[in-house]
Amino acid sequence: MKKTLRLTTILWMAAITAVMCVAFAACGGTSDSQENAGDADQAAQAEQAGQADEAEQETEMDTKHAKLLYMGHASIRITTPEDKVIYIDPFVGDSDDNAPAADLILETHGHYDHTVLDKIENRSEDCQVITWEEALEGGAHQSFDLGYAKVEAVEAGYNKNHDVSQCVGYVITLSDGTKVYVSGDTSTTEQMPSLAEQKIDYAFFCCDGIYNMDLEEAAACADLVKAKHNIPYHMTAADSGSFFDRERAEAFNAENRLIIEEGEEIEL
Repeated sequence: MKKTLRLTTILWMAAITAVMCVAFAACGGTSDSQENAGDADQAAQAEQAGQADEAEQETEMDTKHAKLLYMGHASIRITTPEDKVIYIDPFVGDSDDNAPAADLILETHGHYDHTVLDKIENRSEDCQVITWEEALEGGAHQSFDLGYAKVEAVEAGYNKNHDVSQCVGYVITLSDGTKVYVSGDTSTTEQMPSLAEQKIDYAFFCCDGIYNMDLEEAAACADLVKAKHNIPYHMTAADSGSFFDRERAEAFNAENRLIIEEGEEIEL
């Protein structure tokens, strides 16, 4: 009888223990898994927030456009979407410590009205200067990949004032794909028809009619290059002392003509 009672007691204790274990598992035993699930949720939320921040930054870069300042004569300044600053043929404009620091300076040839580097006093520590000499190293037109822009030297010259072996133009391709062609001092070149394949967005054509081609030839060159926008430049008005001749610019009879005033900045 005692053995039976003892066995019954043991069985009851075992059953109670089992019930308690089940209850504990249902109530408190899942706390670890719940905690793990919470940690996973927090990690997922943090990852999503990080991805959102990255997407926002990429969107800001995607919506930020390059800018181009026509300084007058043949002097141009381009600001890339990354805020890198490119100066081309420095001549016009006063030296200014407050001007954006140059990251790259390009020169098309050695005439004084394209090579006044002292005008650009403010330069970044790693500012690069590429002249016609580097651009024509080894007698071949060179290309330079700077990350924020690719610079391709192209033909320029072909007249009595400008030797093709000592002059270049440039095609500058920005990181967002925008292409700018600067003719430099030139007449019609043999390479111009092939430039149409590059689908240039903005093309500058010199058209002074004294040291380079006149308006009619410049318009014919624009027809060869087939840029989306054709811009007349290098046409100093001798009588006024201005570095831009509005009347002459309006006589530039090219399709898709774009006139940019001296000191005017546009968004590319």
